[in-house]
Amino acid sequence: MPNATRTRGSAPPALAPTAAARATRLTAEGPRSLLLAALLTALAVCGGDAAARVFPFGPRHRAVNDLANQFVPFHAHLWDLLRGRTDGGPLLDWQAGWGTSFLPDYGTYVSSPFAPLVALFPRGDIEYAVYGITVLKTAVAAAAMTYLLRRLGPGPWWWASALGASYALCGWSLAEGTYNPMWLDGLIAFPLLCLVGEWVREGRRPLLGPLVVAVCWVANFYTAYMATLGAALVLLVRLLTTRPGTGARPTAVRTLLRAGLTTGIGIALAAPVLIPVLLGSRHAHPGLVREFDPAPATDVLARLLPVTYSFATPAAFVSTAVLLLVAALLFRREVPGRERWLWAGLCAAVLASMQWGPTHLLWHAFATPNGSPYRQTFVLSGVLVLTAWTGFAHGRPDRRALLGGAAVVAALTLGALPSPFLTPWALVLTAAGLAAVAGALLLPRRGRYGVLAALLVVGTVVGQAAATTAYADRERLVRLDDYPPWGAGQQRRADALAAADGWPAYRTDSGLPRVAGNDPLLLGGQGAAYYSSHTPAVLTGTLTALGGGWTSRGRNLLSLDNPVTDALFGVGARWRDGTVVRSGPSAPPLPLVTVRPPGPAPAYGRSPFRNQELLLGARVYEAPGAGGACRVGTEVFLWAPDATGPARLGTYETRLLGGRPKRLAALTSLGVQQREGTRPRVPPGGRAEIACLDHDRLRAAVAALRARAATRIDVRDDGLTATLPPGATGTAVVAAPRIAGWRCEGGKAGAYGGLLAVDVRPGTTTVSCRFRPPGLRAGQAAGAAGALLLAASLWLGAVRRRRAEGPVPLSP
Repeated sequence: MPNATRTRGSAPPALAPTAAARATRLTAEGPRSLLLAALLTALAVCGGDAAARVFPFGPRHRAVNDLANQFVPFHAHLWDLLRGRTDGGPLLDWQAGWGTSFLPDYGTYVSSPFAPLVALFPRGDIEYAVYGITVLKTAVAAAAMTYLLRRLGPGPWWWASALGASYALCGWSLAEGTYNPMWLDGLIAFPLLCLVGEWVREGRRPLLGPLVVAVCWVANFYTAYMATLGAALVLLVRLLTTRPGTGARPTAVRTLLRAGLTTGIGIALAAPVLIPVLLGSRHAHPGLVREFDPAPATDVLARLLPVTYSFATPAAFVSTAVLLLVAALLFRREVPGRERWLWAGLCAAVLASMQWGPTHLLWHAFATPNGSPYRQTFVLSGVLVLTAWTGFAHGRPDRRALLGGAAVVAALTLGALPSPFLTPWALVLTAAGLAAVAGALLLPRRGRYGVLAALLVVGTVVGQAAATTAYADRERLVRLDDYPPWGAGQQRRADALAAADGWPAYRTDSGLPRVAGNDPLLLGGQGAAYYSSHTPAVLTGTLTALGGGWTSRGRNLLSLDNPVTDALFGVGARWRDGTVVRSGPSAPPLPLVTVRPPGPAPAYGRSPFRNQELLLGARVYEAPGAGGACRVGTEVFLWAPDATGPARLGTYETRLLGGRPKRLAALTSLGVQQREGTRPRVPPGGRAEIACLDHDRLRAAVAALRARAATRIDVRDDGLTATLPPGATGTAVVAAPRIAGWRCEGGKAGAYGGLLAVDVRPGTTTVSCRFRPPGLRAGQAAGAAGALLLAASLWLGAVRRRRAEGPVPLSP
């Protein structure tokens, strides 16, 4: 039988030539342009770090602020989780904060598709792994932008590589993304989401589009939200720059509706991670609430140039090549006016929106960040790169356009002169880059001149980015807290903690001095220390009431070294003074579950000593005598939460670091009172309280609680089951914070002094509690709904295509 005239599923005739031509172009030149962009990016980042002699290329520390306190420890915990070496699972983490929810932390810090690559490295090389992933993400962002540029329109392939690398090497990436590697997923997401917009505009990829959206939002929802806003603006400009024709407006409206549907389905598919993250933030200890203060215009202009640094201004640097092409576009008469002014207007609108309070809140999900207030700056860089590429569809700019563009860049540079952030190297590199790129654009395209032009542009992009990287590396070490990389000392400490580990019979605390925040995740053990955007308010409140210390306004919790709390929370070993110290006979650790007599839960007051006694159920502290000295033989404890400086008792000295609202000094031991009348010396600063711990009383109180403790405890990755002593009544108290998400059988889950508790009725023999992060069920339901909606949209699309094609005519 002869073949049919056309088979079902073939491309519509109107789209076939364009799609075929584009596919041929991308297939022929795509791989080398993508590889070149990635190579240039990696070369600039590693070259800049090497020039600054920063880890892993030199002795200077790379781990600053949250990179050391959060990202490295959470990647270490992910390594343990992937290898089956954690105490807990994907929902519940028993190691940090005396037991916290892990899914919100996963969705915030390590849900990137690149994060599992840490498992390919040895555990001791976790910082090398994080660095490698950071460079890889930046390189992938360059390749993604390069692919998008080639997809949007014609132009020299190596120019696409240079501009793609310029995007990935923007100031935001080099100054902020490098030590907040989770944000770099947003750098990748922006070109990918713009690509999804192109698919929607062309009516293609109905399955892949929502899946890309879902992956981007799971990888890092915060920067994906910003990237989605930016991609929506780019799609709008693409629609407006399309030549108007019959039915153009209804077509544009339908395209926007399809884009909204595609985005909504993708976000719904990501909901099993997103909703627990959002609810984790709702239950978190509140951070700093601050008003947005826009940066001066001169500082904003200065940050457009290379080799500048500032924490509170937008890191808007993108190579001089991009600035020149964008500025030259304004003077190119061969480019349609609608196209010129819409793209230039988009750049100006995005920049202006970063400086206006209401749109600033919109960019940041209606909450001014605690840290850098310009976290959306990468979207501006992406829009500038897209605008720069737009002109290549109409050829290279002529001399007149280049002269006008150079004048604009020079004017921007002059406007930046009053800024204190402008450096001499910024001026030198901007001038050199301007001359090099302008010369490259004026050189003939073929032969040796074409090679020279490529070298001039690539040298400008890589040189400016490497210099900016090196400058930012050194400035961060001056302005931010830095921490040493993993070494022999940390490995010895981790090995000692692992050797002493006895979980779940008792906890092992990573202790003091701390390496960084989240030491239990980095070093091992099961302690109170914990630092996250999701640090539960109930955990911070409970630890504070018991005398614990913190930094970062209550979200970075410190280990609490105290015999009473060690007994209450079952700490049987801890790191102290360079070695692991086991609990003494005066305060052996209690089991994880104890039963308290019937009665009301304790109501905490101002004194942490009295609060500890309320939770213990016995008086174990004495007040100092009339002379301010403790009785000989008792252990002297000082609580001075706002004091900073040395505290002494006899020859013993320790340092306090307090001062609310940023820091709270922990209750600390000054040693055993050796001589009668020796008074402690307390540094000035706020209220101070001294108490004297009687270890004999503590031993008796612990023995009384042990008599009512659970006889068997089975701890799971998502909860626990405890067997109670015969005839137990009252309240079963679990030595874990009563965070949202706990459900218990055998009694209603409640709170007892901030800890998880269950009412024990007569005849109850076991208590079983299970943890499910808040929002997990709702997220799973939303994900299922998104999957159904995706399937329905695919089916309806297939039905419409069949109807449009009609019956297939067959030759006789």
